[in-house]
Amino acid sequence: MQYETILYHLNDDIARITLNRPEVMNGLNAQMRLELLHALKRAPEEARVIVLTGSGRGFCSGQDLGDRANSAGVDLERTLREEYEPMLKAIYECPIPTIAAVNGPAAGAGANLALAADIVIATESAFFIQAFARIGLIPDAGGTYWLPRQMGFAKAMGAALFAEKITAKQAESWGMIWEAVPDDDFTKTVEARALHLAKGPTRSYDLIKQALRQSFDNTLSDQLSVEAELQGQAGKTRDFAEGVMAFLQKRPANYEGR
Repeated sequence: MQYETILYHLNDDIARITLNRPEVMNGLNAQMRLELLHALKRAPEEARVIVLTGSGRGFCSGQDLGDRANSAGVDLERTLREEYEPMLKAIYECPIPTIAAVNGPAAGAGANLALAADIVIATESAFFIQAFARIGLIPDAGGTYWLPRQMGFAKAMGAALFAEKITAKQAESWGMIWEAVPDDDFTKTVEARALHLAKGPTRSYDLIKQALRQSFDNTLSDQLSVEAELQGQAGKTRDFAEGVMAFLQKRPANYEGR
C-alpha cells in the first residue's frame, strides 16, 4: 500500500508510524484508518517495536468530522465496528511493544488511540481530552475500557462527563500514561525508550503483555496458573538462555527477539 495520510519509516528495528494530516491536527478519516491498520499489521513482520506519533503541532484531534457529510445520520456503529475496532485491536494485540509518542494535543478518539499503546510518553505541553460529551456522544475508540483501568473509576467518570483537558503531568500523576517529559527532551527520550525495547527479548515482552492483561479477569489462583504457563514458554526461548549467560558472564545480553 502507498501511504497518503501517514508516514512509515523503519530503522534500528523500530517502525515509526506518523499520522500525517497536520492541517487538521491529524484528524482520523477513513483513509487514515485504513492506512494505519495496514502499517500496524506490517510492522511486526519488520520491526521489534512500534512508535506511533503525529506530525505538526498535535498528536491526533480524533475523528475528522469534516470527513462525514454532516455527522448527523452517519452510521457511527458501523464506523466503530468496521474501521476503528480492527485498528485499535491491531495496537492492543500487537506482538511487539508499542509506544505512543504524544507530541501535542490528543483529543477524543485521538486520545484513546494513544491509550491503546503499551507505553504512552507525552510532552509536558501536551494534553488529553475526552471531548465526546461536548457533541452529545460517549467516549469511544476504547475510551470506556482504557480510562477506568488506567486512571481509576472516579477520574474516568469525571473525564468523560466534564470533557475537560487533562494535562500530560496530570495524566502521568494519575497513572494514565507512563511519563510526561519536557518538550526539549521529548525526541531523545522517545528514541532511547524505543531503542531499549528494540534490543530486548521481544517474545518476553509479548508474554508480559498477555499476563498483565489477563489479570483483570482472573482470580489469584487463575493468574498464578497463567504465570506458570507463560513462564514455561519464556523459559524455552533462546533469549532466556542468552539472558542467563550474559548475567553470569557480566556482559550485556544480545537478544534475538522474535
